[in-house]
Amino acid sequence: MAKGPDAGPEFSVDFPTLWIVPDWIEAHCPIPDGFRQGEDMELYPWQLWCTVNHYRVKPTATVGQLAPAFHYRRSQIVAPQKTGKGPWSATITLAEAAGPVVFNGWSKGGERYRCSDHGCGCGWWYEYEPGDPMGTPWPTPLIQLVATAEDQVDNVYRPLRNMVKLGPLSEFMRVGEEFTRVGDEGRIDTVTSSAMSRLGNPITFANQDETGLWTTANKLRRVAETQRRGLAGMGGRSMETTNGWDPSEGSVAQTTSESKRRDIFRYHPQAPKTLSYSNKRDRRKIHAAVYAGSSHVDLDAIEAEAAEIMEKDPAQAERFFGNRCVSGSATWMDPAKWAAKADPRRVRPMTRIVLGFDGSDVDDWTAIRAETMDGYQFTPVYGENDEPTIWNPADYDGQVPRSEVRAAMSQVMARYDVVLLYADPPFWMSEIDEWVDLYGEKRVIRWRTSRVIQMHSACERLKTDVLKKSGEGQAFSHDGCPFTADHIANTRAAARPMDRYVLRKASQTQKIDAVIPSVLAHEALGDVIRSGLAERRVSYYYGA
Repeated sequence: MAKGPDAGPEFSVDFPTLWIVPDWIEAHCPIPDGFRQGEDMELYPWQLWCTVNHYRVKPTATVGQLAPAFHYRRSQIVAPQKTGKGPWSATITLAEAAGPVVFNGWSKGGERYRCSDHGCGCGWWYEYEPGDPMGTPWPTPLIQLVATAEDQVDNVYRPLRNMVKLGPLSEFMRVGEEFTRVGDEGRIDTVTSSAMSRLGNPITFANQDETGLWTTANKLRRVAETQRRGLAGMGGRSMETTNGWDPSEGSVAQTTSESKRRDIFRYHPQAPKTLSYSNKRDRRKIHAAVYAGSSHVDLDAIEAEAAEIMEKDPAQAERFFGNRCVSGSATWMDPAKWAAKADPRRVRPMTRIVLGFDGSDVDDWTAIRAETMDGYQFTPVYGENDEPTIWNPADYDGQVPRSEVRAAMSQVMARYDVVLLYADPPFWMSEIDEWVDLYGEKRVIRWRTSRVIQMHSACERLKTDVLKKSGEGQAFSHDGCPFTADHIANTRAAARPMDRYVLRKASQTQKIDAVIPSVLAHEALGDVIRSGLAERRVSYYYGA
């Protein structure tokens, strides 16, 4: 029987946090079920890391501050099935209900927190070190556990009820089927998509489970937003837990993960992208990486479940057990194969290269990709800060900065010996005409990606060269550009007649725009090599 490693990643805590919270949890939340039911709980390394980060305190925190006293406004934990997300979420919920989770000043040393002062007769106490942040319970905790359905919310609520019944919290908590009474006025409510009437109430904490399934379609995006507004009014905070999500569904989990806000703590352990989940040997390595620190997990059992699901829904298995966010339909190119070709290096000025360009205006991205004569593809940089030549209109008030793109193209053309540029004309006819005038009509080619036969051939050329093993002809490598890698993972092959295909997005919310210039640059290189122009300097090239 292959067990998960006893020790997970090593974490370094060099910030002030409410260390009292994990100690309180281990003293008040017994193991809820299994052969060790009722024994003292010991948090796994990843659980401890997420706990101390959620309760990380700002050095400037002052007594009286609630949510603003903490470094993170909310947290997101993405972990595979069977790692213990549910029981751990239950411990955090109970801490928010009865534990010292509200910042209560800085210790001078020797101060003690006593449970007996807060209605708990267990006799537990905690002594602070000098400089420690101190905690106190919420006077009236109002908490909601939310999930898509009753069986889903029960993943947290069932272990919570058992922890209360088996431990000292039973003295002042009364558990029911749908809610738990905390003292005289506090409560923990369960909320599902069939019980939305409870939303809108003021709350101090929200545990949002499986937010990878929360979408606009099932109205749970509105639930998340409503809860956060309620928390803001009470000075409370929230926590998301989820498996990997399907990027084509535009879930709440995906929105949280992609947010640029720095006041969100995110924990999402992943194996190297070069490991392919469809390969059994690689899959074992992936499981060992993402289940590290969860010593109760039997990796043989995980492999058996994953292998069975792989037969009909490989993407689901990869999300549930590989902790990866992959779409349900098959990708155009295996992201692991693309990642395996990453070999970043510096490209010297005046190196002979080809370019690919694809532009948009207000929705999709605009990008330039380059490739050297020996098959190394990279995203050029421009400007004083070496910005990548990839533009997301959302970063520019909704519209691609055309003057900036033109300036970047000018810098790239001046920095390298550009043999050929393939540019897709739509939306950028005027700019491409300008480049033709500046650099020559035999150097800048209008290459329309709308031509199915030619585009299919170009896509197959790039895909084939990425999948080649070493020694099978000219090697392809790339710079590991994260934007391009993400767009590769988002790309699907839409079938067309005669066994051809065109590239499409997995969903309207996803982007694939960095893939197109990659295809065009590689096609340009192939045409340059085929014409024998890779080795000698020329001022023009007759393109297709």
